Amino acid sequence: MAWDGEEELREHDTATGAWIVIAIHSTRLGPAVGGTRMKPYPTPEEAETDARRLSAAMTLKMAASGMPWGGGKGVLAIPAGLTPDARRGLLHRYGRIVASLGGRYHTAPDVGTSSEDMDRIREAAGPLVFGCSEANGGSGPSGPATALGVHAAIRMTCEEAFGSASLAGRSILVQGAGSVGGALIDRLLADGGRVSFSDVDAAAIGRTRERGIPFIEPAAAIGAPCDVFSPCALGGVLTAVTAPRLRCRAVAGGANNQLADDAAAEALAARGVLYAPDFIANSGGACSGIHMEADGWTRERAERDVEERVIASLRAVFALARERHITTDAAAREIARRRLDGGVART
Repeated sequence: MAWDGEEELREHDTATGAWIVIAIHSTRLGPAVGGTRMKPYPTPEEAETDARRLSAAMTLKMAASGMPWGGGKGVLAIPAGLTPDARRGLLHRYGRIVASLGGRYHTAPDVGTSSEDMDRIREAAGPLVFGCSEANGGSGPSGPATALGVHAAIRMTCEEAFGSASLAGRSILVQGAGSVGGALIDRLLADGGRVSFSDVDAAAIGRTRERGIPFIEPAAAIGAPCDVFSPCALGGVLTAVTAPRLRCRAVAGGANNQLADDAAAEALAARGVLYAPDFIANSGGACSGIHMEADGWTRERAERDVEERVIASLRAVFALARERHITTDAAAREIARRRLDGGVART
């Protein structure tokens, strides 16, 4: 893929057979920050492509949200069946590589890694690691704060689409009931929303169905009638083919890179489906962790900022999209580009 990033590191970990990729996309607004994703990939090249794509999304996330940080991403492409001991060794070696970058890249949890994994990385990388366990002075898992931001995004999107931010009686389909989606479901139910969910993980399905929440088969999630569709699993769910099948008025979720390409954004707009750009809607986990661990904020102050930042950012996006007659995705990218070109972020 074409990539306009600043720096990339790719190393083979001989002890485990894993490939380590760190992509630093931009440091124009500040040091690059982005989670470390750990999972098997078919090829090292696909791991590299994922790191590049996700690092660019982090640049947009930080810039569009007005944070004084750049975008990066770490990917650990591990072999299947990695033992716990081998995993710990890999994380420690990865931490040394993060440290060798001299502060140009800070990392945090992502798909496949936890706060406890960040504790291990921090042993070698020091303060360049966010999202460590609370027992080790970190902010803990990012899922709840990400869900807080997605919840704010859904309310703001409903205000724009329906004229009211109230979620009472609104039907919301959450795709993915994991750490983000599960916490989001709790918030939506507390608001009186009519929540359904979809997932492919048996444990998440069982856990959520036990609460009496209606389950939608994964194959039927796209096209299930609802007011708001909330993708909170992996990215790429919305394409030029799947977007026209949606039977909702709005999309706002926590997954990264929900749109497969520009054609998906155009397809949503053509259907009159209001889209809350994912790199704004899901920014809460990153922003909260940075504020608590780098800025020394309390959790309460960080959470207030997440809600205010997501709402203000989306309000600006929706206004620009209306004014310029462009998609909301294009509007969000334009706002991010303006901040990047000016080298100024709102702190």
